[in-house]
Amino acid sequence: MDINAEIHNAFEVIQNGGIILYPTDTVWGIGCDATNAEAVAKIYALKKRAETQSMIVLMNGDRMVHNVFREVPDVAWEIIEVADNPTTLILDNPRNVAANLISADKSLGMRLVKEPFCYKLLERMKKPLVSTSANISGQPTPKSFKEISPEIIKGVDYVVNLHHEKIAGKPSTIIKLTNDLQVKVIRK
Repeated sequence: MDINAEIHNAFEVIQNGGIILYPTDTVWGIGCDATNAEAVAKIYALKKRAETQSMIVLMNGDRMVHNVFREVPDVAWEIIEVADNPTTLILDNPRNVAANLISADKSLGMRLVKEPFCYKLLERMKKPLVSTSANISGQPTPKSFKEISPEIIKGVDYVVNLHHEKIAGKPSTIIKLTNDLQVKVIRK
């Protein structure tokens, strides 16, 4: 399947408030428009996950980052610059995203992606893309498309037809950075 056709199809579904199953730079993810609270709620329901358990968003450049986070600590850019593996940063005081994505401590996880499908989809959306592992909450993260449960596949509005044979990498490193410069590694 052609990557541009898949980007077009995924974009159409997302524009209409749908949720997609798609390959990321780490594992298969479930995603939607990060500014659409109803679409975000559909993902929580599909994953059987409490809305108090936050999800992350994918972005494709500093312009998008600054649209969501008014303040980005300098160390965040340094971490992004030197990280060898996909790294999710949890930053304070997000804005311009659905309220049900923001955690109780007023933070949100974000990851800059270079993977071509995600990057180009984000370019088309001009908004962050929700990304959460393609599993029911509490179940293991699928290592490949074949391991994704039928319940998840049937529960999304569109399955991106790329990289179905690819074995996923591992989930991203997660680092929490507060505006007062406290750093905490959540997942290596």
